[in-house]
Amino acid sequence: MNRGQRIREAMSSGRGAHWHPTDALVRGAALGVGMVVLGGLIHRVELVLLGAPLLISTLVALVTAVGGKPDVRVRGLPRTGETGAAKSVVDVDPGVGAEVLVIRLPAGRTGLGPLHLLPASARSIEVVLRRDAWGEGVDLRPDHLVAGPDALLVHGPVTAAERGRVILPPVHQLPAGLLPARAMGLVGVHRAGRPGDSVELRDIRAFAPGDRLRRIDWRVSLRAGNLHVREHHAEADADVVLALDTRFDVDREVGDWAVAAKGVTTRADGSLDLAVRAAASLAAGYLRQGDRVGLVDLGRPQLGVRPGVGRRQLLRLRNQLVVCARSAGWAQKPVLRAEQVPFGALVVVLSPFLDADVVELTVHAARRGNVVLAVDVLPAGLRPDPETAWGGPALRILELEHEVRLEAMRRHGVAVVTWDARAAAIAGVLRQAARPGRRR
Repeated sequence: MNRGQRIREAMSSGRGAHWHPTDALVRGAALGVGMVVLGGLIHRVELVLLGAPLLISTLVALVTAVGGKPDVRVRGLPRTGETGAAKSVVDVDPGVGAEVLVIRLPAGRTGLGPLHLLPASARSIEVVLRRDAWGEGVDLRPDHLVAGPDALLVHGPVTAAERGRVILPPVHQLPAGLLPARAMGLVGVHRAGRPGDSVELRDIRAFAPGDRLRRIDWRVSLRAGNLHVREHHAEADADVVLALDTRFDVDREVGDWAVAAKGVTTRADGSLDLAVRAAASLAAGYLRQGDRVGLVDLGRPQLGVRPGVGRRQLLRLRNQLVVCARSAGWAQKPVLRAEQVPFGALVVVLSPFLDADVVELTVHAARRGNVVLAVDVLPAGLRPDPETAWGGPALRILELEHEVRLEAMRRHGVAVVTWDARAAAIAGVLRQAARPGRRR
């Protein structure tokens, strides 16, 4: 039996994390002693010559000093990360007298990876980790076994602790579009209805007590014969509330809607995947402008995030989107409380709009005076269930009901847009929705 076979046998033995002899040592000792004794009794030299190497190698393994507790540690693995490849380092202390190290490491792809046979002299092992999907997952579990001379004495196998990261939803560069004005101060990038100090002209009027001299328009004043001043719009911040519908997660295969996805947090390119990616991208765009962005989970309101600004808020929102996706599931009714939406905020509802409850919630938000944007994340190109003859008609009914819901929201003054990776239509839709005197 060679060394590799002994190691594989030891890895499958299931013994605890301590130094112990393998079955090969027991067989080698018994066979070596037996062949030497039998060869001496029946005067057969060939038996002695075959048994002596087995006996000697067994004795050498027994007299070689092995000990200590092998230690395997992972460093350089952050708690959060982005999609793609990342690097980590595994530090190994094999103990005394070790010759061979067997360790499970990923091979630059998703999963725990195969077993690697390395010399025990390896102290630091660089590992390439790759995750192509956002969400929680295990990146590394360094199961290991350390073998002494000829793999006759081993320590392990040891099932290590799982080490994972939270891969944040990706952010796409998108146009943020026009936001409703909310004058919380003379800062921001959005035009407010009140006068202020921006560069956009609001009106030219007669001079009044309290006006600053630098605002006087001398050309108009000379023509009119009395002083006139230029009045500009104020630039205000805006609040944005991203309302995420986590009650549904459907993909293009209508026949799989009633079947739970196994082994993944969300369906790839499904409605929840699109909604999370859209929410992360919109949050990044608005926060880049200096606006305040918050998050509401319509299925589980306790998972929301209050509006905030800055890079820390974006990191907080992306982490919370993963938490919302992990806790996603059917809820009896979507919830969007009035206290969760600041007055005058833009409400972005991200949903596949598969029931009337979320439509009613969206319309109520618009009736409270907020500008509401309904982002439809139902995947395009739905395919009927091939296992039933009614798959085609059922899909057609579903599509018609979906279009009726979208049209009902439009009639109540809700801006509706279908999400895609470019989202070029969002700016135009919001510009029309925020226009004064828009039809409700």
